[in-house]
Amino acid sequence: MYLILLLLFTTLIFPVTAYTAESAATLTLAEAIRMAVEKNLDVRAELYNSALFESDIRRNRAIYDPMFIAQTKYSDSTTPSVNVGAPVSFAGQAFELNAGLSQLLWTGATVSAGFNNSHSSTNKDSYDYWQSSLGISLVQPLLKNVGREATEVNINVSRLNKFASLEHFNVRLLSTVAQVRTEYYKLHSLREERDVKNVSLQLARKILSDTEARVKAGVLPAMEILNAEFGAVSREKELIDAERAVSDQVDVLRLLLQMNSETGDLKTVDLPPRVEFVVNESDAIQKALNRPDIREQKRNLELYELQTKNFSQKTRPDLILSASTQTAGLNNAYHRAMDSFLSIDNPGWSVGLEFKYPLGNGAAENDYRRSRLKTEQITLLIRSLEESSTKEVKAAIRGIAVGFKQIDVADRGAKFAEERLRAFIRKNEVGLATTKDVLDVENDLAIAKSNQIKAVVGFANALTTYWQVTGELLEKEGIRVVEGDADKLYSAIK
Repeated sequence: MYLILLLLFTTLIFPVTAYTAESAATLTLAEAIRMAVEKNLDVRAELYNSALFESDIRRNRAIYDPMFIAQTKYSDSTTPSVNVGAPVSFAGQAFELNAGLSQLLWTGATVSAGFNNSHSSTNKDSYDYWQSSLGISLVQPLLKNVGREATEVNINVSRLNKFASLEHFNVRLLSTVAQVRTEYYKLHSLREERDVKNVSLQLARKILSDTEARVKAGVLPAMEILNAEFGAVSREKELIDAERAVSDQVDVLRLLLQMNSETGDLKTVDLPPRVEFVVNESDAIQKALNRPDIREQKRNLELYELQTKNFSQKTRPDLILSASTQTAGLNNAYHRAMDSFLSIDNPGWSVGLEFKYPLGNGAAENDYRRSRLKTEQITLLIRSLEESSTKEVKAAIRGIAVGFKQIDVADRGAKFAEERLRAFIRKNEVGLATTKDVLDVENDLAIAKSNQIKAVVGFANALTTYWQVTGELLEKEGIRVVEGDADKLYSAIK
């Protein structure tokens, strides 16, 4: 019995290969991260926000699209006369054919050019003439809505919104990659713990079998069988729970990676790191200050500062300069009317100013105040995030240090538990320890092995947390988000 128990005990110490009841598809950590980045539905959905803002940018750029206008009109009217001796009625026909082009300039001005043609005829004095004219006009604001910044404010707002959404996408991606690492190593730990439970059950069953034989031979009292049976049943329950935990975790990882359920079971390949990690606190804090969530709020601050400038300009009076020039021709034949206006025989021009100012101007002033308040609020949020990031970095560094120490403590605890089990197996052989004593000590070893597994995975999770709070995780995993990713999504829509 001693040799058999020693063999099972050795298997308990190395549980990784103990459980081979089912085949599983292998998965590396790098593959898992790549699949999550490419296929995770939450990540893919988040990128659509940036593509939507790209749509807003292009829509707002359309303010510079030239506007072509064409108009034609024909009218025929008859008006009765009230004068004695006059014709019974006054009849007239009119026809218009006009075309124009207008263009917005970055200064806020609108330039328009129009080519107008009209023909009028009446039954009075045989009036029948064509009139043609060509004119250019300019409308330029001088105080409010003047300049590129005011003209393109909606374009710049959409652009800053897009940049902020890309940073938010980085936040989502950072969280997803961290989750993949955590769930990947969790599956590894659950498999290891299941293997420990499986070997523990095999040992309990062997102890039960040997105890029954020794009771039958009269070496042990019958009470020892009950202790052995209880130990075997307890470990069987623990193994069932462990198997369920593994299956549940496989489903969690499969959903996170958007893997087809037909792929079956998943087996992790990469082991959690056990190498000590040295951190420079000041460097880590500086890196954390450039995290995606902080960069997102800084983009929002730029946006509200831009809007504040725009609302400040809108509190000014509205002074508009308008200028126009034209040449016209009039004749009873269309080609002669054209010759007349082309020779610039009848030039004309005008210039004027229009001043408008709402008394009180409460709407513009309150828009400005609200934008200022929002700017100050975002500034405080950035300061809060920066202070929180410092605290999070310090906590993550402590987590790494404690996690590495926990590995050493768990290793020593498992080693001591192994020595205790060896000792109690020998004592049981000579009748100095009961079956319950051996099962209790073996359970202590299983707990120590579980603590060892949890300590290693805990250290790996501490590293993940550190790289997440410093914002380094994406770079470490070779992931880089560029503006073109959202542009490609926008361009793919037909």
